[in-house]
Amino acid sequence: MKLAKDISIAAFAVAISVAAVVKPTQAALVNYDFTVNATSGDRPGQYFGSFQYDNSTLTAIGDETLGVSNGLSILFDYLGTQYTEVSDFDYPSSPVVSFTNGNLSGLSYLVEDRFFIGNDPGNPNTRGTKFYSILSADLLSTKEVGTVTYSKSTPVPEPMTIGGIAIASAMALRMKPKKKLSGVTNY
Repeated sequence: MKLAKDISIAAFAVAISVAAVVKPTQAALVNYDFTVNATSGDRPGQYFGSFQYDNSTLTAIGDETLGVSNGLSILFDYLGTQYTEVSDFDYPSSPVVSFTNGNLSGLSYLVEDRFFIGNDPGNPNTRGTKFYSILSADLLSTKEVGTVTYSKSTPVPEPMTIGGIAIASAMALRMKPKKKLSGVTNY
């Protein structure tokens, strides 16, 4: 009887932990950090930002672009001011983040009279790894002053995953054989 109870508890624990870890494919919010390394111009230094998007529409085939309609949000601290996706000159059609065969190509982000992240200031929808300072409202007054590097943020486990692992661990500890107490004491 005890063996059947232990087997059913073990089966339940395995089912919970598998359900928590193996889920059907679903949309996920993906987070990236980026660093601007301005090496020339009036304000050399490092500036930091991050962006997030919903990857549910990505196919990982060819060139793809996601924007605000795909949940793209940006936070960038530059020269003591925090900029968001709403700061982009062409919001809500921009900013955008681009991919080639599922790999991040870069961000395209233009804040008028301040900066541009991309590869070609003449075409603000080009994503990239270059950072430009904008001297006036005229995009031709841009000056390349640095580079942008991207790194995927470490994902935080979902509560369901943590809960499943905790339940499975607790049940495994509970199933640990207990020593029977005997009247003999060892000294």
